[in-house]
Amino acid sequence: MTDEITGDSAQTIAVGQLRAFIERVERLEEEKKTIADDIKEVFAELKGSGFDSKAVRTIIRLRKKEVHERQEEEAILQLYMDALGMS
Repeated sequence: MTDEITGDSAQTIAVGQLRAFIERVERLEEEKKTIADDIKEVFAELKGSGFDSKAVRTIIRLRKKEVHERQEEEAILQLYMDALGMS
C-alpha cells in the first residue's frame, strides 16, 4: 500500500510539473505572438516611410553574424556571381 501512495504522489507531482511547463510555454508563445505583431508594425512603419523592407531584413540578418562570417558569405556570393558573369 505504501508503494501505491508513493506512486500516486509521484504521479501527482509529475502532472503538476507537466502542467506548469505547458502553461509556461503557452505564456511564452503568446508573448512571441505579441512581439511578432510588434515587429510587423515596425516594418509597416518602415515601409510607409519609403524604406525597402527586404533590404532592411537582409541588413538585420547580416548584423547577427560575425564579421568573418559576413565576409565569407560575401566572398562566396561574389565568386558565384563572377562565375555566372553577373559582375
